[in-house]
This record gives sequence, structure tokens and C-alpha cells, in this order.
Amino acid sequence: MFDFAWSEIALIGVVALIAIGPKDMPVAIRSVSSFIKKARRMAAEFQSHVDEMMREADLGDVKKAFNEIRNFDLPTTLEKHIDPDRSLRDTFESDPFKPTYPPPGPAPAEVSTLDEVAVSAPPLPKPEPAPAITAEPPQPEAPTPGAPAWVPPGMVPPPKPQAAAPEAPAFIPPAAALQRRRQA
Repeated sequence: MFDFAWSEIALIGVVALIAIGPKDMPVAIRSVSSFIKKARRMAAEFQSHVDEMMREADLGDVKKAFNEIRNFDLPTTLEKHIDPDRSLRDTFESDPFKPTYPPPGPAPAEVSTLDEVAVSAPPLPKPEPAPAITAEPPQPEAPTPGAPAWVPPGMVPPPKPQAAAPEAPAFIPPAAALQRRRQA
């Protein structure tokens, strides 16, 4: 219980001999030894009671249950019970923002099979050459992506109105350009 070396015991004996005196020393030794015997007896009795309680309660099972609780993996267990076929996990691993239908916007241009009449126009004066522009040409606006797959189509706002058609190039006669606009 206590770890005393012989030198420590001798030092305690010398101090006790000086403090208690040689006449009362045997009585003090007897009382200390009886105290030590009582303490050992009480410790042994306590140990036997603890062993008996462990046998009665079979604390081995309790220890096993505590180890199972300590090693319990809540996320894995919940996933096994909620999503046994992993369909939810597969749904969330794919890109939910990828549209499942084509984005709203203008339909591809259809080729007109109507005959067009070319009208001659007086020649236009040659435009002066434009000064060289060093800035980058304007980039066409990227089409806005459609709604994600998980948004119902009725909840998607209507597409933005498209800008007016660009002016016809200078080499197309104005009458032909007007005729195309009327057909569209």
C-alpha cells in the first residue's frame, strides 16, 4: 500500500524515540501496528465485496456494452437505416444544378425556302475607314443556364426578352433586309 524504504522507517523510529520517549515507545508501536492491521483488514473486506458485486452483476457484459457504445458510429448507422440502397447519396453526388431540360431561349434559326427578290439600289458611298480599335470586341452574352433539375418547371421565371435583331450588313440591299424582317 505505502512504499517505505528501510532508511525512511529508521528515520521515523528515531524521531518517534525522541518525541515519544523510550518509556512509552512499546505502547505506541502496538497501537500503530493494530491500526495497520485494521486498515489491511478493511481493505481486504472492501476488495472482497467489490469482487462479489462484480460476480453478481456480471460486469463483463456491462463492460462489453460500454465498449460497443464507445465504438458506435452514428453516421454510418443512420445512413444504413435511412438510405439502404444509396439512392439519396447518389442523388446528392450528382450535379444538382445541371438542368434536365434545354434552357429557355431562342429556338435554332430555321432556313427559309421562300424566294427572295433582289432589288438593286444605288451604290452607297464608300465609308471612311474606321480608326483601329485596340480594345477587345464585345463578347456575346453567355446564355443563362436553365433551372436546376430539382426546381419544378412552373417555378422558373420566363426567359428575358431578346434584344432586337442586329442591323443587316452593308452588302445586303436594304429592300431584301426589309423583306426578311417582314417574313420573321
